[in-house]
Amino acid sequence: MNTQQALTISGERTTGDTVRTQNVMAAASIANIVKSSLGPVGLDKMLVDDVGDVTVTNDGATILKLLEVEHPAAKVLVELADLQDQEVGDGTTSVVIIAAELLKNADELVKQKIHPTTIISGYRLACKEACKYIQEQMTISTEELGRDCIINAAKTSMSSKLIGRDSDFFANMVVDAAQAVKTTDSKGVTKYPIKAINILKAHGRSALESVLVQGYALNCTVASQAMPKRIQNAKIACLDFSLQKAKMHLGIHVIVEDPTKLDAIRQRESDITKERIQKILDTGVNVILTTGGIDDLCLKYFVEAGAMGVRRCKKQDLKRIAKATGAQVLVTLANLEGEETFEASMVGQAEEVVQERISDDELLLIKGPKVRSAASLILRGANDFQCDEMERSVHDSLCVVKRVLESRTVVPGGGTVEAALSIYLENLATSLSSREQLAIAEFANSLLIIPKTLAVNAAKDSIDLVAKLRAYHNTSQVQAEHADLKWCGLDLIEGVVRDNKAAGVFEPGICKIKCLKFATEAAITILRIDDMIKLAAAEKPDGHPGHGH
Repeated sequence: MNTQQALTISGERTTGDTVRTQNVMAAASIANIVKSSLGPVGLDKMLVDDVGDVTVTNDGATILKLLEVEHPAAKVLVELADLQDQEVGDGTTSVVIIAAELLKNADELVKQKIHPTTIISGYRLACKEACKYIQEQMTISTEELGRDCIINAAKTSMSSKLIGRDSDFFANMVVDAAQAVKTTDSKGVTKYPIKAINILKAHGRSALESVLVQGYALNCTVASQAMPKRIQNAKIACLDFSLQKAKMHLGIHVIVEDPTKLDAIRQRESDITKERIQKILDTGVNVILTTGGIDDLCLKYFVEAGAMGVRRCKKQDLKRIAKATGAQVLVTLANLEGEETFEASMVGQAEEVVQERISDDELLLIKGPKVRSAASLILRGANDFQCDEMERSVHDSLCVVKRVLESRTVVPGGGTVEAALSIYLENLATSLSSREQLAIAEFANSLLIIPKTLAVNAAKDSIDLVAKLRAYHNTSQVQAEHADLKWCGLDLIEGVVRDNKAAGVFEPGICKIKCLKFATEAAITILRIDDMIKLAAAEKPDGHPGHGH
């Protein structure tokens, strides 16, 4: 039977193994792109888009997001990396590599006449067992290791990034920032909302001069130089409209019979805004943040009242400040009765609002907000590319720290978990007498791609290292007295196998578990496809345009 059948619909249909092989090839080529950026000695990628903007990055999700992937199966992997980025924040490269490797091995099994459904159920079983094994055997609770392990987890996530050399400095900064935004709800659950940490970039000076500011930093300055630069016990109003002279809307005609009334109309226009400002200032507000503009006429009133006015703030910043200080973002002053009011309950409070000069930029710092604590990181770097990449790396480690603090468990990194799982699943496969054993053995085999890639990127002999690593893990699982060997992982700087628990290479446990789950799901999704119908674009009939053909 010819696989390329002409269909009754306009389009082409490909069925059978050719589709599967094509999809696997597409997935493998996507994985090859990010493969060399994995691990502490991974290299960066430079992406130039159609406008000529340059991005230099090591983050798997960012690389794949910027590639415009056409192939439908490859798109699944791009979405997979994006999902991992949203859920966990780190491990985006490894999730793509594992998924591609699972597919490659499954394709080999299909060629040996094993039905895809068998492989899928085997993969599902293997994934379930693997997650169970990680939770029971590989996790270490952070209680027994203290603050050091949280810092080490942050360091591990930075090791492959641009700021890896200064990871001591940045790891401490990230952990402090995460601790600063800690909140506990009524049920006693602690949350670390990473979004409350504002990351600002300013280029110039070295990366080591980045600072963590206790408070919320705003990239805006006061509207007029006559305003005070520092206000203690600030009361903050967040407005989402412009404080400008009220102009008539377009298309409104005012017919004036008495020319002397013209002045009265103009006077009233400026009075409307004055009344608005007066209402706001009457509640004791001394800091006004607005997303719109404030014109010179209105600035006068603020200067006289000794209040601080800030115009053109970003709306996102305004929302976060409102959350931290307990203010409300107002779109209008009108209440339900249609009258304009401003109540004291809409005002946020902070200990002080001060304008400071950091490098060449003036920044507003809101310190000690009343409701929620906030923290801001101000990153410095040589140029914009470096600052952007630092922001991505810091965001990744913030996510990792959040996961470690919330789940309170870590697993050793550096290929440890993958090697242990591989041995465990191989032994599990031989104990099964069903068809799934082949699929589980291949799943176990696929996991070794992580230590292999890590070793290859470090320019070490991967076959030798991975063989040693597996031998250690096998000993640890077979002989009870050598159980401590299960913490063995790769040291890529020296090119030896070492105890990664003692060396302090940690990752959040949830990161590994989600990584396996997502990779397996993606591989299964692509494996199930055995038929592809591509519709041809509808041809336009050749008629004269504008006639009813």
